[in-house]
Amino acid sequence: MVMQAPWRSEYVTEDSERGVRNARTAAVADQCARAARESDMSPISRRRFLLTSSGAVALTTGLSAAAARVNTARVVPGRVSPNERLNIAAIGVGGICRSNLRACASENIVALCDVDDVRAAETYQKFPKAKRYRDFRVLLDKEHRNIDAVIVATPDHTHAVIAMAVMRAGKHLYCQKPLAHSIHEVRTLTETARETGIQTQMGNQGHSSNEIRRLREWVQAGVLGQVREVYAWSDRPVGGDPWSDFPIMARPKDTPPVPETLDWDLWLGPARERPYHPIYCPTTWRGFWDFGTGALGDMGCHILDPAFWALDLGQPETVQATTTHWEPEVSEETFPRASIIRYRFPARGEMPPVTVTWFDGRLKPPIPETFEPGRTLGSNGALLIGDRATAIHGSHGAGDLELLPVSQRESFQEPPETLPRVKDGAHEQDWVRACKDGKPASSSFDYGGPLTEMVLIGVLAMRLQDRVLAWDPENLRVANVEEANALLNPVYREGWSL
Repeated sequence: MVMQAPWRSEYVTEDSERGVRNARTAAVADQCARAARESDMSPISRRRFLLTSSGAVALTTGLSAAAARVNTARVVPGRVSPNERLNIAAIGVGGICRSNLRACASENIVALCDVDDVRAAETYQKFPKAKRYRDFRVLLDKEHRNIDAVIVATPDHTHAVIAMAVMRAGKHLYCQKPLAHSIHEVRTLTETARETGIQTQMGNQGHSSNEIRRLREWVQAGVLGQVREVYAWSDRPVGGDPWSDFPIMARPKDTPPVPETLDWDLWLGPARERPYHPIYCPTTWRGFWDFGTGALGDMGCHILDPAFWALDLGQPETVQATTTHWEPEVSEETFPRASIIRYRFPARGEMPPVTVTWFDGRLKPPIPETFEPGRTLGSNGALLIGDRATAIHGSHGAGDLELLPVSQRESFQEPPETLPRVKDGAHEQDWVRACKDGKPASSSFDYGGPLTEMVLIGVLAMRLQDRVLAWDPENLRVANVEEANALLNPVYREGWSL
């Protein structure tokens, strides 16, 4: 049967399309590199990114947990004049990507990709001239000559495979948080981005804010004194709105038909095979182990970001979690209703050891004694408790930053600004700037990668609740609980790989 697909500009056969998908995963890099070399005979754009055979190298990741298939073609990034527009493609355009694209409205949006026609419809209407695809591999194959950069805003479990394909194709990359679904994937993406030399940005938009820079300047100037304790919290996974109300349940036993507007096979991507059910998508996938990273993975890259940066936390020595999970059939499928996770970080230079405690599911730390009467903790935020003062902030990038106790504010003088600001705090535009001038964006993978690793070791602890995990970040393994290491790199289903 030959059909005109609504998301394709050319005729395809249904059988042939599905038949080539697995092969495309392994072949797309070679196709892109070959086409790039061929295109040198007839120049099409001075903004083109080249994959050079002469610069081919084998990337050494230093991962002892598992061998990674990583980039084998060194990218020589092209330079784009500040006055030129980037040609941008976006993959996963039905949710948060709408705001990412609005923030990139100054550039050319030339291609869009989504497995769900219904979710993507609004974005397709917004950019009617952009070519439409369902399969990201087809997009990269057909559009590699036409695009400079790619936004990835798909569910967590598909971040890594798509991001790797983008980087192999030599395109600058904006990837939503958390950077990937597993610690192994995060490390591989970080190393590959560094090797290729492309410009990257993780979608923790608060890292471009002025407030997060103020907090780091406070710490550097000694405003808080020595910080030994941090508390952070989120109302997710039971926050009460569609984005935060995650399911806590056993796997559904009914198997309703897949909507014609959804490609379930592509939505699953590398995840383990399972029948379609509407409980998984479009938003509640965050609550399932196989697809999301729970409340901590969802919000930790926002809420823990300020402390991670201001205190130079790096990676923890140990992590321990306790949760509300009791029923095995539920705990094997979805994240718990609530959890408490304790990280312990070693001393760093002149900074003392720090204990970071995370609460979710509407659990919160005790109200600080420094609070004025009647004040309460918000739904999301963090406290950095120093021996001179305490800093409190909201969720994204230290928003609503305040100094406690209130009595200190009358005589408080802001320390000098020592950190460069991102113009207008515009996270996506900071990435656009990086793509053009070659200077790293605020949350490039060199920063976003380690932050995500720190967050995801907490997610791992939730699966082995109450056990103290001794974390060895250099070798990417848990030193004292061998069963934990099997969870660091989930097995992909057949036909998918990094």
